[in-house]
Amino acid sequence: MFVESEIVEPERPTAIAVDADALRALPARRPADPPARSSRIAWELIDVDRYVVTISGAVAGFIDVVGAVYVVLSGDRYARAVEVAQTLVWSTAVAALDNARTR
Repeated sequence: MFVESEIVEPERPTAIAVDADALRALPARRPADPPARSSRIAWELIDVDRYVVTISGAVAGFIDVVGAVYVVLSGDRYARAVEVAQTLVWSTAVAALDNARTR
């Protein structure tokens, strides 16, 4: 028995158009300015896209820069740190670590 069927071509995904103005509207990602020496909260760039944040001299956590997002990880060792927030604003990322530490 032979059944004739029509060959169906799979649909090809269409290209996604990216608005260049929308990309320019994203916050600029440059290294954060160092805090004042008298500040209780300090941070240091330890990798291309990773900061270590200390509060009163003790490591409170890490902030990874992923595209336009700051990913906040609480914990004194990166390998065991837990994500506590994602934000587009640096000061909010640092505040999230301060809040996570006081819980």
